[in-house]
Formats: sequence, structure tokens, C-alpha cells
Amino acid sequence: MSQIFDEVIDRTKTNSVKWNSREELFGSATALPMWVADMDFRNSAQIRLALHKLIDEEILGYASPSNALLESIICWQKERHQMTINKKNLLFSPGVVGALAVCVQALTSPYEGVLIHDPVYTPFSSVVQSNNRRVYRTPLVIENGQYRMDYDHIEKSFKENSIKMFILSNPHNPGGRIWSKEELILLTDLCIQHEVILISDEIHSDLVYTDSSIYSPVSLKEEYKKWVVTLHSASKTFNLAGAKLAFYIVYNDKLKEKIETVQHETEQNSISTFGMVATEAAFSKSKEWHKELMEYLEENRNLVADFFDKEFPEVFYMKPESTYLFWFDASSLHIESDKLTETFIQKGDIALNAGAAYGESSNQFMRLNFACPRSVLEEGLQRIKTVFNSVKR
Repeated sequence: MSQIFDEVIDRTKTNSVKWNSREELFGSATALPMWVADMDFRNSAQIRLALHKLIDEEILGYASPSNALLESIICWQKERHQMTINKKNLLFSPGVVGALAVCVQALTSPYEGVLIHDPVYTPFSSVVQSNNRRVYRTPLVIENGQYRMDYDHIEKSFKENSIKMFILSNPHNPGGRIWSKEELILLTDLCIQHEVILISDEIHSDLVYTDSSIYSPVSLKEEYKKWVVTLHSASKTFNLAGAKLAFYIVYNDKLKEKIETVQHETEQNSISTFGMVATEAAFSKSKEWHKELMEYLEENRNLVADFFDKEFPEVFYMKPESTYLFWFDASSLHIESDKLTETFIQKGDIALNAGAAYGESSNQFMRLNFACPRSVLEEGLQRIKTVFNSVKR
């Protein structure tokens, strides 16, 4: 079935941000885009069929969450993440970043502290700052080739900076790290001890490779449900970012009420009919597609790692346990951090994400998206090789 994912689709005719913003963002209309977390694979046949049926048989008016959507989420989370969810535990949003903004507004007050990792997904910082809260960062430490949390630093920040919220990327973007049960327990216990709300962004949690297992804090201890808000969406796993649907899992009625209040105040409580239909079809009818996707992505991941091992043995990278993002250290090029993106464009005509956007500690890293047909990935790797070879000379 790999031919499904081997198909090269011309996305330049679809107003794709990934493909149509190359000249504007990178200064090259021909750059191979391997940056934003958006897969170059056709959506599952079941999702496309459900959307065709929607267009053919229904009117695109206002919609409320269907029972089919709710049940699909409940069953998926139970099967994949050992979560027991009732319909009343679910709220909806156009996207996870928007939901994150609502959580910041609802569960903290202006100028209060919010703690995030360094490095971590860029909007974690921007959403907090744009809502007049104070951003504090706690560094991730590299041990045995992967990130580890510094719990002493986290607790110190909780005490000194009046932290009211911790935003966790679970699994970690951009490093691809899956936090263990023990790590999540240590973090959540610290949050409870210091009365800090934990927001767990789990949008990548269904992109897990065979050598790893994913955990959600709310599945570990019953008491955690009072302190944790989980954010999720089918958008990364099933490539549905344009359908605009994400959801909150909230067990604490007081937290839920506060979130609902801000949703109403900001008109963030409606859903996309397309997102509803696509998400339900993803979770309830696209399991085989998902299985084949993960097999293909795992082969891509191993291809990238083997290529780096062979061609750039001096380059440190993190082999992702989850996500389709490859995080590597480009410091051996001896290029200033603010020139790295430009160098990869000029020397290899390849568009990657610069690590500096994710935090000060990663300003020599680059992020590569390998969710693409293998022929495209192989071309991208050759372009990266051209960069390393030309700069070293």
C-alpha cells in the first residue's frame, strides 16, 4: 500500500502555505519545502468520501457537534490513550493554538507567569506574550541523545516567578521526544504541589513509532484530572489542518466553566462542519490508513537517520520517538544562527525551520519535515548534503 504515500501531488495549485509561500518566506520560489508540519500525502479515502457526501447531501449551515463525532473521539482516546471520557468533558475549538490562547485567557490573569520548555513549539511563547502574560522558560537537558526535563529548575521557577500555568508539548515538538510515565508523574506532581495548571498539548500523540509508547497525564492518576487540560486534534495525524477542528478534554468542571466563558466572549465556541465530518471519518473509519501511514513514516524516519549517520557522522540529531519532524544540530557548519535558513536556501535550495525560533538553547538546530513521498525525501536529503559539502569546502 506504500504507493498511496509514494504519490507526488502538485500542491502549488491548492493555495498551500507550505508550497505557495516559499518565495515570500524563504526568497526562493523553487525551494523544496520541508518546514511546516503539514504532510504531502493525500487524505484517506474515507475522509474524502465523507466530505463528498457532505457536499452532495447537506446544506453548509451552522453545525453543532454530532453524536458520531463525540463517540469517535471518546472511542479513539480510550483505545489509543487509555482515557475514559464523557461527552461533557469535551469542548471544541478551530485549532489547538486557538484553544491554547483561550486557556491562557481563562485560567491565568494578566502579567501572571506561564512556564514553557526551551526549546519548544514557537506559538507557546507568542500566545502567552500576546495575551499579556509573562513567559518563563525552563531548559531541556540533552542526555543520551534525547531531551530530559530539569525538575529542579522547574520547581525553582514555580517558586520564584509565581507560575500559574505550565504548557507541555506531549510529545515534544520539535525534538520528537515522548515523555515517560515517570517524567509525567514528576512534572504533574510538581504542578499540583505548587497549584499550577498543566496544559498538555497532545496534537502529535497519534504519531508514535513502534519502539515507543505514549502517555497522557490524565490517564496516570485520577487526581491529575483536576489539574490538567488536554488539547488534541486529528489535524496532524490525518493532515486536516485546513478543516479547522480541535478539542479540549477537561474533567474539572470549574476549569471547564472558565474556558467556556472565554469561548463565548471571543466567539471561539463554534465548529467547522467540514472539520466535524472529517474528524469523525478520521477517528472512526481511517484506522487502516493511519496504520499504513505510520509504517511509511517509520521507514522515512529510519532513512533520514541512516543518511545522517553515513553522510554526516559528526552531526548530532534526535531520532524522533514521535512526530514526523527530524531535529538536527547544524553547528558543524559554523554558520551564525540568523544565517542558517538563508544558507540552506542559497546552497541547497531547501526550506527548513530554524531552531532559533524554538528557543535560545537551540539556535544552531534545524527542523526537517519528512512526511512526504520517499522520492521527495531523498531529493531533500541530497540537497542537505550539498549544503554540508559546499560550506565545509
